Amino acid sequence: MRYCPQCGHSVNMTIPSGDNRIRAVCPNCEHIDYDNPRLITGTIPIFDGKVLLCRRNIEPRLGFWTLPAGFMENQETTREGALRETLEESGSTAICKQAFSMISIPRINQVHLFYIAELEKDDFHATEESSEVALFGLDEIPWDELAFSSVSKTIEFFIADHKKGQYGFHEDTIHFNTVSE
Repeated sequence: MRYCPQCGHSVNMTIPSGDNRIRAVCPNCEHIDYDNPRLITGTIPIFDGKVLLCRRNIEPRLGFWTLPAGFMENQETTREGALRETLEESGSTAICKQAFSMISIPRINQVHLFYIAELEKDDFHATEESSEVALFGLDEIPWDELAFSSVSKTIEFFIADHKKGQYGFHEDTIHFNTVSE
């Protein structure tokens, strides 16, 4: 950020009084810009014991499979965002059952939150954001074609919990730099 969004004056990169991080601070109106992590919300959509995946029709990771997810919008809950993204990416409506995984990715300033959800019916289809949408058995997941490491981790947690017959809540952090982040 080079200019203040409040008054248009050039900002200084400095640590504000009482803070511990460098921020864009306006010397004219004293506005402080807090650039905070972005929240990604999505679902693990289930139908007949299978997981619904979407083949990305957009960058990043065009052509790779993912769970339906995306940036949370202002004035919506995490659950509403997850269901909206499921509809946008798969053309299908779902019912959220429980929050399942929260994965922090500090290097890219994101937190990914996934809910277990049940598809209301098998009415999914390709959309503007997904070139293909399909159900996969837990033994059919295309691991080498998954778009993001947070999706891989979430599906790994889901399969492990499925084998135990009990679904918990999982929190993790991805620190390393991988192609699939």
